[in-house]
Amino acid sequence: MAKVFCDFRFLLLVAAGIFIYIQTRLFATQSGYADRLAAAIEAENHCTSQMRSLIDQISLQQGRIVALEEERKRRDQECGQMKSLVQDLERKDLQRLTDKMQVPVAAVVIIACNRADYLERTINSVLKHQRPISSRFPLFVSQDGSNPDVKSTALSYDQLSYMQHLDFEPVQTERPGELIAYYKIARHYKWALDQLFYKHNFSRVIILEDDMDIAPDFFDYFEAAATLLDKDKSIMAVSSWNDNGQKQFVHDPYELYRSDFFPGLGWMLARSIWDELSPKWPRAYWDDWLRLKENHKGRQFIRPEVCRTYNFGEHGSSLGQFFKQYLEPIKLNDVKVNWRSMDLSYLLEDKYSMHFANTVKKATPVYGAGVVLKAYNIDGDVRIKYRDQSDFENIARQFGIFQEWKDGVPRTAYKGVVVFRHQTSRRIFLIGPESLKLLQIEES
Repeated sequence: MAKVFCDFRFLLLVAAGIFIYIQTRLFATQSGYADRLAAAIEAENHCTSQMRSLIDQISLQQGRIVALEEERKRRDQECGQMKSLVQDLERKDLQRLTDKMQVPVAAVVIIACNRADYLERTINSVLKHQRPISSRFPLFVSQDGSNPDVKSTALSYDQLSYMQHLDFEPVQTERPGELIAYYKIARHYKWALDQLFYKHNFSRVIILEDDMDIAPDFFDYFEAAATLLDKDKSIMAVSSWNDNGQKQFVHDPYELYRSDFFPGLGWMLARSIWDELSPKWPRAYWDDWLRLKENHKGRQFIRPEVCRTYNFGEHGSSLGQFFKQYLEPIKLNDVKVNWRSMDLSYLLEDKYSMHFANTVKKATPVYGAGVVLKAYNIDGDVRIKYRDQSDFENIARQFGIFQEWKDGVPRTAYKGVVVFRHQTSRRIFLIGPESLKLLQIEES
């Protein structure tokens, strides 16, 4: 019995030890949980604090966003007011601001020497139409020599750039009695064009002389023609002149032609052509030199029916040759043609021959003597065939048009055909001996 009781007490002690151990472990575990809970509560409190701080920052940023939105609205309102002010600017001032961003179409150079009064009239005529588009057509005056009146006249204009060609090399003419002026003019032209193409790096140049007025659509015409010049390499230059542009021989300000004869007197050429011409430029008579077949090489020139330049220079190096008969009666165009809206593709080489042939084909043939009277009595266009240069000169003399030929080509001619109006809108076609064949027209 005592042994059983002793074993029971031992078991109680063991149980008590186990209970104490379990309690100790439970306490340790609870303490760990308590520490973790405390850490979690602390972390939660820290997170809550950060959240509140973030909410405060967001609130601050929202305030700033609202302020920025109000600032944007204020700036938009100011921009709207500024835009309204810009729209209220005068048209020419606004155009000047816009033009600063544009690439020039062509430089315009006025070739001058010793006629200050003529130069002043020409500059004023050009500026009248050039001012609103001055950056697209920058203006130069190139003076040959040192005439003080010409220099002071040119320098009195802020709207142009002045160039001076001083050439002290003696002139040796090729033939006795020749005017040295034609040699000096050729030198000046070469120098001026070299300056504009190679020093100033323009892609195109329009050449005027110091005795010219220009038409209201002069610059629009050349801007439209620049596209043709770039696109069609069979066009050597574009001219604003018609040798048979006298009042009685023109009618339609919209009509343009191709010609095998270089017209000159207000013309535009591209740098690629000048690269070819400059090294072999002649010593004199540069315009007639350009009319030689060996130099234009079958290329042609664009010309208008109604002139876009008027030559008022009765006194000059040519001593007034032809002035009263051919230059003074010239009709200067007074119609503001919107050339940009017109399709000029008919002037391209692959289309023009057929275009021109169709017009010639419709004209009524006239034969025999008294062609002027016969033409006058026919309604509609008329064509008259000439046998040779002498026959052409005889017919041209009867109508009063230019009789002159250069290197086998009559003035204004295309494939031997010279066209002009006669008294009314009626067109007269003077047809060369090979013209119908060249135009692929069957002779009736």
